[in-house]
Amino acid sequence: MGGRLADLGGGMRLSEGWNLVFTDAGTCIAPSDVPLTSGFIPAPVPGTVAEALEKAGRFDRTKPQLLQDRDAWYICRLVDAGAGEAVLRLEGLATLCEVFLNGQKILVSESMFEAHDVDVTLLGGDELALCFRALEPKLSEPGPRARWRPQMITPQGLRMVRTTLLGHMPGWCPEVQAVGPWRPISLLRPSAPVVRDLSLRPDLLENGEGRLYASVAIEGDVEELALRYGETEQAFENDGAGRYTAILKIPDVAPWWPHTHGVPHLHDVTLVIDGVEHALGQTGFRRLSVDRGTDGQDFALIVNGERIFCRGAVWTTADIVRLPGGRDDYLSWLRLAAEAGMNMIRIGGTMAYETPDFFRLCDELGLLVWQDFMFANFDYPKNDKAFNTHVEVEVSQLLNRTRLSPSLAVLCGGSEIHQQAAMMGLPEQFWKSPVVEEIIPPLVQSLRPDVPYIVNSPSGGPMPFSPNAGVTHYYGVGAYMRPLADARRADVRFAAESLAFAHVPQPRTLGRHLPVPAVHSPLWKERVPRDRGASWDFEDMRDHYLHEFYGFEPNRLRREDPDLYLNLSRAVTGEVAEETYAEWRRHGSGCNGALVWTLQDLLPGAGWGVIDSTGEPKPVWYALRRAFRPVQVLLVDEGTNGLDVHIINESDAVLELTVEVSCLRDGRQIVVGGGRDLVVEARGKQKIACTDLFGAFFDTTYAFRFGPPSHDVTVARLTTSATGMVIAQAFYFPLGRARAFHDAEITASAVQEGEDWFLDLSTDRLAQSVQIDLEAYRAEDDWFHLAPGSSRRIRLDRRDGIPADAIPMGQIRTIGSRRIVEV
Repeated sequence: MGGRLADLGGGMRLSEGWNLVFTDAGTCIAPSDVPLTSGFIPAPVPGTVAEALEKAGRFDRTKPQLLQDRDAWYICRLVDAGAGEAVLRLEGLATLCEVFLNGQKILVSESMFEAHDVDVTLLGGDELALCFRALEPKLSEPGPRARWRPQMITPQGLRMVRTTLLGHMPGWCPEVQAVGPWRPISLLRPSAPVVRDLSLRPDLLENGEGRLYASVAIEGDVEELALRYGETEQAFENDGAGRYTAILKIPDVAPWWPHTHGVPHLHDVTLVIDGVEHALGQTGFRRLSVDRGTDGQDFALIVNGERIFCRGAVWTTADIVRLPGGRDDYLSWLRLAAEAGMNMIRIGGTMAYETPDFFRLCDELGLLVWQDFMFANFDYPKNDKAFNTHVEVEVSQLLNRTRLSPSLAVLCGGSEIHQQAAMMGLPEQFWKSPVVEEIIPPLVQSLRPDVPYIVNSPSGGPMPFSPNAGVTHYYGVGAYMRPLADARRADVRFAAESLAFAHVPQPRTLGRHLPVPAVHSPLWKERVPRDRGASWDFEDMRDHYLHEFYGFEPNRLRREDPDLYLNLSRAVTGEVAEETYAEWRRHGSGCNGALVWTLQDLLPGAGWGVIDSTGEPKPVWYALRRAFRPVQVLLVDEGTNGLDVHIINESDAVLELTVEVSCLRDGRQIVVGGGRDLVVEARGKQKIACTDLFGAFFDTTYAFRFGPPSHDVTVARLTTSATGMVIAQAFYFPLGRARAFHDAEITASAVQEGEDWFLDLSTDRLAQSVQIDLEAYRAEDDWFHLAPGSSRRIRLDRRDGIPADAIPMGQIRTIGSRRIVEV
């Protein structure tokens, strides 16, 4: 039988009854060689060796042991599988694996990223065994000479092996190596007719017509074969050689949009065979392209004819030990991404491919996916036929798995291959890799022509990392400690990575999972990311901006007031993010998108993630949520040109809005103010000079310095004209944030409406970085600035496991005051 068997829901997962045992590398050739006296432990499948050991109390993810120096055997008796013909489907084996059925070797797998279908004959009561051979000997084998060696990855032999780089980047992530059947194993029982090589691809034409292209190979007699999308159905045509094709057309279909710009419309797709319905999943219709600009140097994603400002984060993994791929594993992370206003998630080339469940959730939530292929930093071999075959298989399988997903928006050859070569001083002709330049592009064009492809991230300029052309990884603000003005000076077009900081988690996470002195404890420092060999870490970068924004000397502050140091550290990375995104999103900016590095941490601590490893949003997450609002107001300092107000409407509706700007002395007295009613077009932006709102000159930026400063904060408020509901606020500090610290008196009350709880807040003067700490509830906004003059209502979401009748109780603080408000 040829071609991949279509799984139409009749498979049996082999997830129970597995046992794991270790043997010395290469000592046991077959399962019968494994001593019966060996120490077997129960092992989850899908799962990893690290997961099995952790559940048995024999593995500590904070101090991981080496897992690739021995052979790991998974053995299972198929007690529930009857005799007969079947297909054994193995969806992912990490990394060098031999598969045995009843003692006979039936498969050798050399790539973590390939799935396998093996035709088998079962006898009943069969034994299935998987031997994951030690990777260490393979990594020490000599390969073709590399033109460069990346510092961040160890060992260098990984360039020749198709496995994840997670666990092999000291300073970046825990050194937990991927070993084991990390993706499901199942038995499929083909029944007449046999369905193979099912291919589906949605498309949206410029005239608004949706098309679903389908082809399938069928062995056996079929009288009726149809494709159904929602209520629309189309019969297949037989080409006479057992292959059937169909093009289902839907005029004026409701398109799929990223959730920041519209509704991610989806409908069920069904294959009907002789009256029997087989659900294939859901899909939506969208049209993608990349605008390179008149100079060919731009990079802007166009969705359904509209230019989209892409913002979001780089995905790491749902769990560094388990490497899970189920819907429940992904749901909380991706839901928080969407809740923060992100519209794009990037799966970077240093990570691992995720499952169709990941893409289905992104489809539902309206999150675009930037997918790197798993190639990063290395000088990959050029003429190794076996290696190139692995590349072709893994790329083809990924593209086929995601065939129905409208969320897949960008395909990228890999991460920082060009950059590594360029930074080593090699000329451009040496940057290019046949893998990303020659092997992958024709596969993308054949299997997913609807998705734009770029060869590498970053790439596009005179240097691959030049921020003013193509796609960049921008760390000018951040690791390179450039002033915030560099975000404009660098002329960033699209940042596939940016704004990496050691973000400090909320106090509740540290109190439960890392109760040690910040910075001074070796355990704390172990969790702070760093570049291998560098004399600095990403906490040093954060401290630089703490001094720039608040004027405190971080080393002294840590000693004398560690609580204030931690709170300023929590606040500052969010403040940097909000100001930087304001620059990138303003009217007139040439930036088309930027993704933060990264979405989630892998261990509790001050990691790169904007969500900590327990799933709790960090303070910076709330700042990004404010920065990413689809309908937004911004205040941008233009020096002696004054302060400009920018209003953004990314929705598909015309909005009637009111903008008001007030300059406050001592955080409460209005010195000057003004407002205007606006009509903002759909997908539109407007810019207004503050002096136009005030009706006269006023030194809002304190650029002219004629006399003492008259105010310490400017507040912009955007409301709906009809209801007065506040949509967004923005704050500007002409003298710096520390000069606007006030001992604000905050009034707080918890209010219940139906089954929902809210917190009503008001203040007598500006309160900076208001922190809401409630044991049973998480506030929809946190670490925000609260202005006087009106009350603000904050929705409270009950935490998991909290009873419905729990009453909100806790405390409210600000970084500018020692006051504590009890709720």
